[in-house]
Amino acid sequence: MDAVRLIVTSRRALTGSSGMPETMTEVWQAQALAQAIGSRLAVAGPPELRGEALGLTELAGRGCGVLDTPRLTTEELRAAQLTDLGDARQALLCLGGLLGEVSIALVGVACAADDESTYWQCMEAIDAADESRDRVREMLRRLADREEALPGREAG
Repeated sequence: MDAVRLIVTSRRALTGSSGMPETMTEVWQAQALAQAIGSRLAVAGPPELRGEALGLTELAGRGCGVLDTPRLTTEELRAAQLTDLGDARQALLCLGGLLGEVSIALVGVACAADDESTYWQCMEAIDAADESRDRVREMLRRLADREEALPGREAG
């Protein structure tokens, strides 16, 4: 499945999640998907994005690592369904939106947390999501710079 479709599916699932366990599972799924997209861009994306994409992979992996790993089958794991990035710019735009929604959902969970452990898991996951979103923004900026430079090269 292509990245944009998986991101849209994740956004819907996150928005529709009810209760802390379901929300945390969807946050983990979103972080895993960001990690998979970053990995794919690092290997096969535009050369200008590879360093930032590797950073996204590491940050999103940290976001997964601070959360309890949900029990999901391979078929339920959206990141495992990623077969195609499609348009890198569109995928990154959508991923940035998803990561923003992840942070918002985590703030809600942290505010409702009954225990300190859950609260701090959320805080660390928010940091990872925000830093991941910063990487996505940087990749979008680099793509824009690349597109601006292309007409100049073609004219010369």
